[in-house]
Amino acid sequence: MQPTDLPPLPARIMLTGVPIDPVSEREAIGRIVASSSRGVGGWVITANLDQLRLCHERPELRPMYGEAELVLADGMPLLWAARLQGTPLPERVAGSELIFTLSAAAARAGRSVFLLGGNPGTAEGAARELVRLNPGLRVAGTHCPPFGFEKVSAEMQSIEDRLRESRPDIVFVGLGFPKQERLIEQLRGMFPTVWFLGVGVSFSFVAGEIRRAPRWLQRVGLEWIHRMGQEPGRLFRRYVIHDLPFAVKLFASAAKARVKAR
Repeated sequence: MQPTDLPPLPARIMLTGVPIDPVSEREAIGRIVASSSRGVGGWVITANLDQLRLCHERPELRPMYGEAELVLADGMPLLWAARLQGTPLPERVAGSELIFTLSAAAARAGRSVFLLGGNPGTAEGAARELVRLNPGLRVAGTHCPPFGFEKVSAEMQSIEDRLRESRPDIVFVGLGFPKQERLIEQLRGMFPTVWFLGVGVSFSFVAGEIRRAPRWLQRVGLEWIHRMGQEPGRLFRRYVIHDLPFAVKLFASAAKARVKAR
C-alpha cells in the first residue's frame, strides 16, 4: 500500500502474463524512500528472464507479482520484448545495481538496511562494503539462515525476532527466486513499515565473491555469458538449456501482441 500523497504509478505492461512497472531506477528509489519516510513499507520484485520462464512453467508463481508494490525489469531481454510489443520500458533496473543505489539513497535519507540471506559470511561482507561506500549508512543487521530454514519453525521465528529487534526500514533478501519471494510474502504483513527487496545473488557481487560483468556486456544483454563463465556447472543448464529457448518464445509472444494491438 502506497501513501496517498504520492503520484500514481504508470499502468503496468504485461510480458507473458507477468506485470512489469514502467519506471526508472531513480523513480523506483524515490518512491521507496518517500514511502519509507512516511512509515509505509512495500515489496519490490526485480523480474528477469529466468523468472518469467518459471512463471510460464509454474503459473502458481504469478500472483505474487500482483501483490508487489513494484515489479522492475531486471534484464535486457525484458526491455527488448517490451519494445517489440510496443510497450517500451524506460530502462533496466537490476537488483544487483539497486542494492548499491538504494543503499546510497537510504544513507542520505537516514534510513536503515538489513541484509538477509546469502552464503555464510557474505551478508556481513556486503554490509561492510556498503558502509565503506556510504559512510552514513545504518546497517540494522545481517542474518544468514541455514539451508532448509523455511521448514523449521524455530528458524523462521528467529528471522522474525531479528527484524523486530533491529527495526530496519529496508530489507534486502538474497535467497534466490522464488524462495526469497515466498519468505517476503510471509514477512511483509508482520512488518508493514518495511520495504522488502528480493536481490538474488547480489550480496556476493557486493562482497566481491562474484565479479560483475563489464558495463558494455551488461548494456548489450550478454552479462549471462560472463556469469556462466564463473559458474558453468550451476548456470549452463539454466541459461542455455532453459532460458535461451524461452527467450525465443518471449519475443514471439511480444511480436504477436503487437500485431494484435494494431
